[in-house]
Amino acid sequence: MTAKLPTPVTLTGNHVRLEPLGRHHLADLFAAGGADEEVWRWVPSGTPRTPEELAAVIDSRLAETEAGQAVVFAVVDLGSGRAIGMTGYHDLRAEDELLEIGGTWYARSAWRTAVNTESKLLLLTHAYEELGMGRVFWKTDSLNDRSRNAILRLGASFEGIHRRDRHRADGTWRDSAYYAMLADEWPAAKARLTERLGRS
Repeated sequence: MTAKLPTPVTLTGNHVRLEPLGRHHLADLFAAGGADEEVWRWVPSGTPRTPEELAAVIDSRLAETEAGQAVVFAVVDLGSGRAIGMTGYHDLRAEDELLEIGGTWYARSAWRTAVNTESKLLLLTHAYEELGMGRVFWKTDSLNDRSRNAILRLGASFEGIHRRDRHRADGTWRDSAYYAMLADEWPAAKARLTERLGRS
């Protein structure tokens, strides 16, 4: 049976809410990570140094969603009610029952907290249990050890390096590390992620 393509939806956990990204998130997102070189270090588009530059990033993501190429979320901290990052579904292929989770960044204050674990748990649960996906994958810069370790902690498997895969913001070529999780691996991963959140 063919999977369903994702559409904008709100996904709510105990720590975060993932809601469809909009221009109204701009002020929160710029306050959370705008002009922060370390937050944007590995993002191919580079660091948005002004609210206008971040607005252009948001507009690009909204255009991808409008074109059916992605579904992008603002990550909202439930405690403060403020958007603290972005994440989304990309490379949507219902006929092949697969999608990518990517375009993720968070404010530094969210690093090493429950935010990423719960965000990915919400996205994975929706992908497998509501959309019927058979494969979810991630790709990141091969030099981005923090991201690579975070992906492994989700329960994904390393699948290899795509050499000279895309340009970095500085114009150099990036080798991309690819990871994936299959539907039959999801129940065990879900149990581990749920247990980890319970300790948060």
